[in-house]
Amino acid sequence: MLFHDISERKRHEQELRDADRRKDEFLAMLAHELRNPLAPIRNGLHILRLAEGDRRSSDRVVPMMQRQVDHMVRLVDDLLEVSRITSGKIELRHARVDLASVLQSAVETSKPLLDASRHRLTIALPGSPLVVEADAVRLSQVIANLLNNAAKYTDEEGRVEIAAFAEGHEAVVTVTDNGMGIPTEMLPRVFDLFTQAERSHHRSQGGLGIGLTMVRSLVEMHGGRVEAASAGPGQGSTFTVRLPLAAAVAPADQPTPKVPRPVLAWRRVLVVDDNADAADSLRDVLLLLGLDAHAVNDGDTGLVAIDTFEPDLVLLDIGMPGMDGYEFARRVRARTGGERLKLVAISGWGQEEDYARSREAGLDGHLVKPVGLEALERLLGGDTAAAG
Repeated sequence: MLFHDISERKRHEQELRDADRRKDEFLAMLAHELRNPLAPIRNGLHILRLAEGDRRSSDRVVPMMQRQVDHMVRLVDDLLEVSRITSGKIELRHARVDLASVLQSAVETSKPLLDASRHRLTIALPGSPLVVEADAVRLSQVIANLLNNAAKYTDEEGRVEIAAFAEGHEAVVTVTDNGMGIPTEMLPRVFDLFTQAERSHHRSQGGLGIGLTMVRSLVEMHGGRVEAASAGPGQGSTFTVRLPLAAAVAPADQPTPKVPRPVLAWRRVLVVDDNADAADSLRDVLLLLGLDAHAVNDGDTGLVAIDTFEPDLVLLDIGMPGMDGYEFARRVRARTGGERLKLVAISGWGQEEDYARSREAGLDGHLVKPVGLEALERLLGGDTAAAG
């Protein structure tokens, strides 16, 4: 009985060590996934700064930065559901997408890693669109992971090729490199969680493990499949993703008309946020939308600005040092006439209990950062319910 108890305790201790290791692996993967889109965003900021207002540069760079910000927003949202990621229970946002745009986004994400090793990247696309029903952000993540693996496991100045083509009723994407290859005995296991091939020290920043497990899970969630092939060590490798092509649809006769901007319900808007960049940039957006806007960086200054600036609407951060947003709202409501002022939280906190706390503090709505332009315009049109 004593030996049984000791063995059980040792087994439990080993399980705890394994769980701790898996946590560390996940956090490392998460940092990797968040850093990838930051590289093209930072490069885009450098371009905008150096271009000095050149419209052609901004027209090219801004959409790229928007795609990468969208990618990061989705990744951060998924932090709230970590267990869904590890178990493959991610909610996909399907839409008809052309694989060419997905590959472009993936290349933007992986290009810094490819450039760092001076790899030569070749892209081959078909003459006509390859349309699939897919979550464009997640599918881009799949291809970027494969490109990253190719970059990491290929010696400097190597060759990486990405190709897309139709084969029957399937869209096929291949990522091929002339790198270290995969041993035959590893091929059946490369997509298993935490499986890694032997690697040298200079390739220790990542590899055939968590990223490939995510690739397989996401591809299968799209109704597709992924395969790995290699002639052996030193012979390079090819990863092939197969996805069902979307059914053809008739082209629209007329282009979709632009949705007109709503009539603004407010005249003067006060922004209260301790992050100066966040406050000033939101103020600038409001000014461009035709509002009279002012920004301050703490609750005490915000209370003074209510008297001097006399806003109709206050967009308020919650997690401020000193007087937080909830206390600010309570003080405003306690003032004479304070019940007539519209208060809306714009916060990084977005759980159900956060919405409830905002309502209890007397706020009229609660938007989660980063706020999209459409949601902001709905709010400014008077739809505070859309912010709750």
